[in-house]
Amino acid sequence: MGAPMGPRFTFTAELWEYSGTGAWFFVSVPADQAEDIRSLIDGRRRGFGSVKVTAALNLSRWSTSLFPSNEVGTFILPVKKAIRLAEGVGAGDPVTIVLELLL
Repeated sequence: MGAPMGPRFTFTAELWEYSGTGAWFFVSVPADQAEDIRSLIDGRRRGFGSVKVTAALNLSRWSTSLFPSNEVGTFILPVKKAIRLAEGVGAGDPVTIVLELLL
């Protein structure tokens, strides 16, 4: 049997490309859900304040981490190239994400 499922969050947000070096793409977690996540993970964050999650976009599912972003003021979710290609999404597209916290 797999690990117990943690709290789930579903939201729709725009996929955006990081303006620095590299071709990183992210989705920003809405502020209200970020606050809920912060309250659930208080004292459990890993390196860089990251939070381990399983993410899903349409039929694609992957393990990753949420990272706090002072620039954006919320958590950001990296979306791998393989996921973007499989789901046919790019910068500026609205995407619906399902996050499961791994506490």
